[in-house]
Amino acid sequence: MSLINVTNLTYAYEGSYDNIFEHVNFQIDSDWKLGFTGRNGRGKTTFLNLLLGKYEYSGTISANVSFEYFPFPVENKENNTLDVINDIFPDYVHWQLMRELSLLKVSEDVLYRLRKIAFC
Repeated sequence: MSLINVTNLTYAYEGSYDNIFEHVNFQIDSDWKLGFTGRNGRGKTTFLNLLLGKYEYSGTISANVSFEYFPFPVENKENNTLDVINDIFPDYVHWQLMRELSLLKVSEDVLYRLRKIAFC
């Protein structure tokens, strides 16, 4: 278990008159399964970017866990799904991946599909 502590967090986009967050304090247990929901423009992605260290802010955010943004960027859009997984996480364990697909009731065929790009 690890805690994510947010103390006196204040943040506004450069040039903005209004703060996105103002003197926000909370604590999240990393064992919790939770999600942030809300309408567009309410600060969900901004908060994730603050966790990732992409923006400067006042206050403190402390955690003993790392954060990642999903979906991950795909470098080579010609690769099949398994190649994309290998690019993002080269140390993955194949049997664990297969177990997760099975638990999700997803066919392993998805691993060999090419990324489809829609043109509008």
